[in-house]
Amino acid sequence: MDTVLIDAPLVRRLLAAQFPHWADLPVAPVPLSGMDNATFRLGDDLSVRLPRYARWVGQVEREHRWLPRLAPQLPLTVSEPVARGEPGEGYPYPWSVYRWLEGETATTANLADPVRTAHDLAGFLRALQGADPTGGPGPEDSNAFRGVPMGDPRDSIAGEALVRSRIETLKTTGLVDTDAVTEVWEAALAAPAWDRPPVWIHGDLDTGNLLARDGRLSAVIDFGTLAVADPAVDLQPAWKFLPARVRDVFREAVGADDATWARGRGWALAGSLPVPDDPFFRDHPARIQASLNHLERILADYRETGA
Repeated sequence: MDTVLIDAPLVRRLLAAQFPHWADLPVAPVPLSGMDNATFRLGDDLSVRLPRYARWVGQVEREHRWLPRLAPQLPLTVSEPVARGEPGEGYPYPWSVYRWLEGETATTANLADPVRTAHDLAGFLRALQGADPTGGPGPEDSNAFRGVPMGDPRDSIAGEALVRSRIETLKTTGLVDTDAVTEVWEAALAAPAWDRPPVWIHGDLDTGNLLARDGRLSAVIDFGTLAVADPAVDLQPAWKFLPARVRDVFREAVGADDATWARGRGWALAGSLPVPDDPFFRDHPARIQASLNHLERILADYRETGA
C-alpha cells in the first residue's frame, strides 16, 4: 500500500489551483491527524481532508453525497463538506474542504454529565438509524466493511481470521487473558445476526470522532465509514467511551436487544486487540494501553452480565 506524501505545501498548491479564494488562508496540520486521511486546518472556519490511500477514495463521494441529506435529521452537529477537490499537483485522489467544527475530543474525563452524554449519543444513533436508507451504500472496501456480519471473511476489523490471529499473537505477550477474550468473541459470533432491514451506521464512533463543548457532547465527525448495515458496530462507545456506570442507561436509550448488544461487544473487542508489532501500535505505545483499558472494560462487563 503506497503512501502519498501529504503536507501543507501540497495543500496550498491544490487550493491555489482549484479554490484560489482560499489560497491565502493559513494552512496547518491538525495535532492528531487520522491514519487513513490527512487533515489540515484552513483559516479559522475550514479544514481540508485528503485520503492517504486509494482504498479510502470512496469516502469522499460518500460524505459529499449523504451528509447534506442526513445532517438536518440528526440532533448533533456533523461534518459539513463545503467543496470537493480533484486530483492535481501530484496528488492522485479527490479531496474535501469542510466546515471547521469547534470543540475538543470527547473523553470520559471531560464529560460534565455522563448520563446526559449517554442519552445524547443514543439519541443521535436513533435518529441516524431512523433516517431513510433508500439508496444508501452497504459495507464495502472503502468503508473497511464496517457493519458486516460478525466474523465475515471480508477485510474488516471483525473478520474471523484477523481476530483469531490477533488473539494468537496476544497469547505470547501476557498482556491480557486471551481465554476470556476468546470467550467474548465466540459469544459475539454465536449471537443471532441482524435480521431486520439495514439502517444507517456511522461505523467508527471512536472517541477521536466525538467532540465536546462545555462538558457536553456537541458533534460527530469523520463519516468516511458511513453505510447502511447492521447497527451493532455503532455500540462500541458503550465500552470504549462511556463510563461503565452509564452503560445500561445507554443500552436502554438506544434500544439494543441482547443479540445486537453481543455483536456490538464483539466489534468493540475486535477493535481493541493490540498487536505490539503492528506499526499502528508500535509507533504509538499509548495506543496499546488504551486498547488494554478497553479490553478490560469489555471483559469486566461480560463477566458481570454473563452474556
